[in-house]
Amino acid sequence: MKGNYQEIENKMQKSIGVLKTEFASIRAGRANPGVLNKITVDYYGVPTPVAQIGTVSVPDPRTLMIQPWDVSVLKELEKAILASDIGITPTNDGKVIRLSFPPLTEERRKEIVKGLSKTGEDTKIAIRSIRRDAIESYKKQQKNSEITEDDLKDIEKDIQNLTDNAIKEIDKIVKAKEVEILEI
Repeated sequence: MKGNYQEIENKMQKSIGVLKTEFASIRAGRANPGVLNKITVDYYGVPTPVAQIGTVSVPDPRTLMIQPWDVSVLKELEKAILASDIGITPTNDGKVIRLSFPPLTEERRKEIVKGLSKTGEDTKIAIRSIRRDAIESYKKQQKNSEITEDDLKDIEKDIQNLTDNAIKEIDKIVKAKEVEILEI
């Protein structure tokens, strides 16, 4: 590769990281602590992630158990889970909160897979936008005679390779999540 494309590659990897985080929070019919990542609890006036107020464990494949270090936060934790979009009603026994994941219906799985494809496409659009912005900046450099036309062609090819690799990685991530959802 001709130039230093670290910044471009970092931006692309950041977009892929967002996709992975998004997919980790998708409920796949089995207990996955990742569904709690977006939930924050009002803990003494401070929005605090669930993982920072207690222990999250998976006692069996369909159950998540949250055991707060401070039992007084149980009601707030329960409210935060109910207000979230995970679609699971928590059970509170005074010491821990349990989330029971019902098995997914075939119809719901297909809906989730459609959503995965859309999220994957949105990430690809973000990657292509990063490519476009990078190439534009190099075209300006060429226009200002900072780089030659041949350099620009090489740079465009290198950036396209980075883009192609990122898109392949996105396809792989989407496919793996689709398989996970459909096989349950």
